[in-house]
Amino acid sequence: MNKTPAELTTPPGDSKTIPDGKLPAQNTVLIAEDDPLSRRLLERCLQQWDYHVTAVENGVDAWEVMQREDAPQLAILDWMMPGMEGIELCRRIRSRDQTLYRYVLLLTAKDNKQDLVAGLEAGADDYLTKPFDVNELRARVRAGKRIVDLQEALILAQDELRSVAAHDSLTGLWNRGAILDLMRREISRRQRTGDALGVVMADIDHFKKINDTHGHLVGDAVLREVTQRLAGHVRPYDSVGRYGGEEFLIVLPACNPSDLVAGAERLRRCIADQAIETSTGPIPVTLSCGLASLRQGEKEAADCETLLRRADEALYAAKDRGRNRVESAAV
Repeated sequence: MNKTPAELTTPPGDSKTIPDGKLPAQNTVLIAEDDPLSRRLLERCLQQWDYHVTAVENGVDAWEVMQREDAPQLAILDWMMPGMEGIELCRRIRSRDQTLYRYVLLLTAKDNKQDLVAGLEAGADDYLTKPFDVNELRARVRAGKRIVDLQEALILAQDELRSVAAHDSLTGLWNRGAILDLMRREISRRQRTGDALGVVMADIDHFKKINDTHGHLVGDAVLREVTQRLAGHVRPYDSVGRYGGEEFLIVLPACNPSDLVAGAERLRRCIADQAIETSTGPIPVTLSCGLASLRQGEKEAADCETLLRRADEALYAAKDRGRNRVESAAV
């Protein structure tokens, strides 16, 4: 139930690059080799070099391993194997739509240039001719590992940039663009499922007075504390975003109107019931909330703009009626 802004770090939608719980072992190498002596030699060498090894004896088993989400990112494939040859396995690996690149080293007794070109065109990154030199094998595997490591660094950098782009720098909440995107996605999902949907537009009362009286640094501290409290009083699958200034947008899937009112009252009380401690002393803070909702099974296909307008009108009603209160939109 309790959730802090620091935990709200996954960008919305399909922006997460690597599936949860399916991180590939970058130090794992797949060996697909039907000759037992060659396979054991490869396995022993790689283990001595601190690689984890998954070894199979035919192309069909290798293809099964490579279809897993946590498949090794390094693969050494024999060209000639029962079930499926290495060159066909390369083609299949490259035909898959994969976020993570798999580095493939083709092991072959062929030394004809046309054959080697065919292997590279099929998707192999490099090749090694049999009988192979152990030192050459180690150098080529290291080259593949460098590419895999570079890819990981690039993916982490991309994820960090996505996270920064989707979050408010002061509060750590979703920023305006991200929370609106999440809201549109929930509306779209609701159109398929018929679930209820609730929206809360919340605004800190008299926030300008706090800034004018205590300064902007104290105002920032108040915003951060309000953020902490709001994030700690929503369900794990609700979304809280900073809509602008001292205004917050909260999207609550599967939340009927009565539950939405009760939830908004909890949010209001979690701010109003305890003053916020700041460097200039405790500051009493209150919150006004405007609500808009769609009931479960309701036929109306309201869009994002309609729900925002309703919630905003309800928020203005809460302000006009004395602030520190919750008002629901008239439907």
